[in-house]
Amino acid sequence: MHELSKGANVGLAALSTSTDAVIVSLDWTSPTGEGDADVSVLLLDTGGKVRSDADFYFYNNPVAPDGSVQLLGKTPTGSGNRDRISFDLTAVPEDIDRIVVAASRYDGAHFGELDDLRLTLADSAGDDLLRYAIGDTGSVSAFIFGEIYRRGGEWKLRAVGQGYESGLAGLATDFGVDIEDDAEAEEGAEGTEAELKDTDADADTDTDTDTGRVAEQVLVPEPPTVRTQPPPPPPPPLPPAPAPSPSPSPSPSPSPSPSQPERKRTPAARPRTAKKKVTLPKVAKKSLADNESWKGARLFPVSALKSDHDREMRATSVLLSVMAQIPEFGRRLTAGFGAPAGRMETFTEVSLPNGDAPRRPDGVIRVERAGKLWTALVETKTNGNALKAEQVQAYTDIAARRGYEAVITLSNDVALEGTPLVDVRIDRRRKHKVALWHLSWAEVAYQAQMLIRHEGVGNVAHAWLLQELLHYLQHENSGCHGFQNMGSAWVPVRNGIDDETLCQGDQRALEVVENWERLIRQICLRLGGELGQKVLPVQRSKRGTDPEARRAALADRLCLDGKLQAELRVEGAPGVLVVGADLRTGKLRTSIEIPVPDQGYPLTRVKRLVRRLADAPADLHIETLVEGDVGGPRGTLERLRPEPADLLPKTGAEITGFRLSLFKGMGSSRGNAESGFIRSVDDAVHAFYATVAVHLDHPTPPRPTAPEPPPPAGLPHQNPPPPELTPTPSPGTAAGLALSE
Repeated sequence: MHELSKGANVGLAALSTSTDAVIVSLDWTSPTGEGDADVSVLLLDTGGKVRSDADFYFYNNPVAPDGSVQLLGKTPTGSGNRDRISFDLTAVPEDIDRIVVAASRYDGAHFGELDDLRLTLADSAGDDLLRYAIGDTGSVSAFIFGEIYRRGGEWKLRAVGQGYESGLAGLATDFGVDIEDDAEAEEGAEGTEAELKDTDADADTDTDTDTGRVAEQVLVPEPPTVRTQPPPPPPPPLPPAPAPSPSPSPSPSPSPSPSQPERKRTPAARPRTAKKKVTLPKVAKKSLADNESWKGARLFPVSALKSDHDREMRATSVLLSVMAQIPEFGRRLTAGFGAPAGRMETFTEVSLPNGDAPRRPDGVIRVERAGKLWTALVETKTNGNALKAEQVQAYTDIAARRGYEAVITLSNDVALEGTPLVDVRIDRRRKHKVALWHLSWAEVAYQAQMLIRHEGVGNVAHAWLLQELLHYLQHENSGCHGFQNMGSAWVPVRNGIDDETLCQGDQRALEVVENWERLIRQICLRLGGELGQKVLPVQRSKRGTDPEARRAALADRLCLDGKLQAELRVEGAPGVLVVGADLRTGKLRTSIEIPVPDQGYPLTRVKRLVRRLADAPADLHIETLVEGDVGGPRGTLERLRPEPADLLPKTGAEITGFRLSLFKGMGSSRGNAESGFIRSVDDAVHAFYATVAVHLDHPTPPRPTAPEPPPPAGLPHQNPPPPELTPTPSPGTAAGLALSE
């Protein structure tokens, strides 16, 4: 790997032949495991300025319409995070001269509090080409890691390492981005909230006199604005059930009445993209069915699926067809695999020559850009079936011979860092490289959920099509349910812990720890998909620690104390959510530690907390945290409601915070049935967040958001999908393995 120092540069073509599409990763660690930053990208012209605010890509404007830039999100690495950005350099407009890659912190934090900052660039095959390790950054809240620029028709990368004490505002202003004043943003938020209520009221009364149907309110998009700090929104309560499918035929937008003045919209404090986005309505329309036994017609039926072969064929065809029809969805799934932004076509049951017997991969994805083709073979498994190393090996050999770029495996399993799902032979004598990637069905469902419920897609037909895909994946007969089995070692490990015969170094304990990590990664994105926010597992280990060594240490701890534990960082939450499973007692504990408010007397703070938890479960445990290791007063919410003063330390010690905990019974079986361990952990996290965490104060104010468009008329009512959350793995868990052929 090429190492860069500050100010140095290197041509990308000299490092690899696969640099038309590259992945840039920004890494950092935090001593507490909780420090974080937000990446941003600026496209600059020859004058060193953005052409417009639309050339600024960040947490709320993550994807370029032409596919040249896509923020892929964060993945945990040790005690920090890795934030990945996909660049399709062939799609970058000709008048763009430089691409600046930066990151910023907020709420008064600075980069001097983070360690091990570095930039890494990988080619489309997943091979790391260069790295820039950054030393002392000082007390700056915004930092330019590097820039990709053109020289003589070639792309190069320069290690910049420049900080801005003025933060994101100073950095963006220097490059010509208009920055919205925070005070104006707050006023705009209040105005927007009031107008949204008026808009909703108007939508309720604006009907078509002939048909009685509600006309769709088309929102005129505002130019993007940028806040000087990116405050994450407070997590909303989880919805009881997904919304119904919208119609593919939107009603025409009503023309403004000449007697009515046009409503003046306050500029939104949240950055907006240039084109209108469509998301699913929050409120379900009343069903026209005679009774609840009637089932709405579905685009992708599952009732005829009788065998695993049928499930694999149907699931592959459904997914690939939707990817080709909805560009933003197809691009979202393939950008992290090095695919360019371009015209996508997908195929199933393709026959490819392979000696005496042809091979038939489950699918093929082809993307055309500027006359060049990017091709990936797809191997699919459903219903918990494991991938076969022989099949994957054959497909990688075929891909190498035919000059294809990737092989994508798709199953219910979740790939872990340093632990490939299948062992594939690497022949380094050949020059052509084939990348091996893995995608979980749960991650596919997560990406669809984020688009149709939170971020929006280009038109209402695409939203309806994604909803049909999501309903198919969530159906119990589809076989596409994500990770759902703790493995054959689960029962022996539980028995060994009960009778104290499980010894350190037992490989069965290691298998349980690996599957526990898979479960936590899936729960993170299941919760994130419902909330529309980043949810990441926290891994408190030093950067550079071998993942297998870390898991071996956790397995030894499981043998000693019989406990599994994980931490989840939810964007906007006041603390880290802790999930623990005690295999000796059969109890699950979900908890969160929140800091004590800065203002008010101790009794006032306690009363305020109890009032805020008025709708929380009565058996919620509350513990007062005091300075030192001495435990403070504790009790259940039911007992503390009439006597909040019982939470005050009798010694007069200073209160530092509170720990809120819920205890639930743990499922015993290894599967995902009602009595299974996986279902019980998932339900415990969901219940804690929906009944406790949503009532807590959040460290940053909410962003105002645009109102959801009303459901268009034209299709009969569709039964909503089951109220269960979509199981999903962590974003960016697709593990890449470059194969030299």
